[in-house]
Amino acid sequence: MKKESVMPREQEPLKRTEDFREVVSVYNEAEALDEAQRCIQCKDPACISGCPVGIDIKKFIAQTVEKDYKGAYFTIREKNDFPSMCGRVCPAEYQCRKTCVFTKNGEPFASEKAINVHFLERFIGDYGMENKLELPAAKDERLTKFKVAVVGSGPAGLCCAGELARVGVKVVVFEALHKPGGVLRYGIPPFRLPQDTLDFEIDYLKKLGVEIVPNIIIGKTKSLDELFDEGYSAVFLGLGAGTPSFLKVEGENLCNVYSANEFLTRVNLMGAYKFPEYHTPVNVGKHIVVIGGGNTAMDAARVAFRLQKINNIEPNVSVFYRRTENEMPARRLEIHHAKEEGINFNFLIQPTGFSGDEDGCVKKITALRCELGEPDSSGRRRPVPIEESEFEADCDEAIIAVGLNANQVLIKATPGLEVDKWSDIIVNKETMETSIKKVYAGGDIVGGEGTVIEAMGMAKRASRSIIDYLLHQ
Repeated sequence: MKKESVMPREQEPLKRTEDFREVVSVYNEAEALDEAQRCIQCKDPACISGCPVGIDIKKFIAQTVEKDYKGAYFTIREKNDFPSMCGRVCPAEYQCRKTCVFTKNGEPFASEKAINVHFLERFIGDYGMENKLELPAAKDERLTKFKVAVVGSGPAGLCCAGELARVGVKVVVFEALHKPGGVLRYGIPPFRLPQDTLDFEIDYLKKLGVEIVPNIIIGKTKSLDELFDEGYSAVFLGLGAGTPSFLKVEGENLCNVYSANEFLTRVNLMGAYKFPEYHTPVNVGKHIVVIGGGNTAMDAARVAFRLQKINNIEPNVSVFYRRTENEMPARRLEIHHAKEEGINFNFLIQPTGFSGDEDGCVKKITALRCELGEPDSSGRRRPVPIEESEFEADCDEAIIAVGLNANQVLIKATPGLEVDKWSDIIVNKETMETSIKKVYAGGDIVGGEGTVIEAMGMAKRASRSIIDYLLHQ
């Protein structure tokens, strides 16, 4: 058995920051076989329990070793409609790889020796994409008379739609924006998730019969009651968490202080990095500060760095995070790539305000230095500001990436839809049904900000409940 993991090839750091092309290459066949052969085919594979959608990881890796790539693809597709996508964006070091036998108990994230399940999944997913493989639908004639509405075309909505369409339910997905994909489209840069890969995964759902209707805001354009009046038998809410959190500090309303949500949407969905070919500009500063430590912060920092280079500005992007690197929730790979590319990291820093010029544009950021105290509710040690440690730094563009809150439009327009203190929708954890009968929910609108695959896990649970409900009508 080969002991060292096989890492995929990557673009050189200096070269890759000149454009938005994908950074990490897919395994070639030899690399995939070398990595797959490292798997010892455990009798009780814990990696499966680490996957929120329950992919039979042991089986698909064994099929890969046998060069049965078609079989491996169908094994994955039995549980996951989006292997190429998930193989690129899943935080495997916190999920399947963390439960791999090669990761010792108690490690905060996966060992370097853990099997690279996500890279193998991507290899198999791209094989299926290139060879136009399609998992046959298993339509149940009892379900073909029903119609279900899905609100939101992010990972939860798309997953629920696929699960229902495969068994014969007519599914219509309503999307507020002009293109489907939700956070997959507007939140994740092309250098991590190419648009053509996302389009392929969505087109597959369309082949199953899923109809996607853009530019419809459920809660504004239509209400839930109107959907039921139109003949929908059930509704799934995959609204996501689209309302950005802010720092609530002085100067946060100055020009060129962005939420990461707006900044990434302008670039990823609306093509700001191709301005003036695309008519959605975004300001590019000379001293850019990104505040936060999650994947969104890493994406924003790496996008900002590329925009500076594209606009012939000497790159200067800094990440301010109030804890240490060990506590950062971002994928380890994204942190590594950001460092390689030249992003500056400043840890144990808590911003306290912004100051601007006579035109109302941000020019400086003030912050306190911190030290770690006792663990908080997240299990991470709480940052404690150090007295008299305040300092000031140049900042003519700030991007705030400190989390997202529940999308409020539908919630406020729907009396009787129960939510918790964070305005996340309350559901029955087993069925994913909300306080309104025949209305189900999943993804970030239920659990708060989470991963793509976690959202899909909730959507699969909800789809099973919807199918069970329809079969008993």
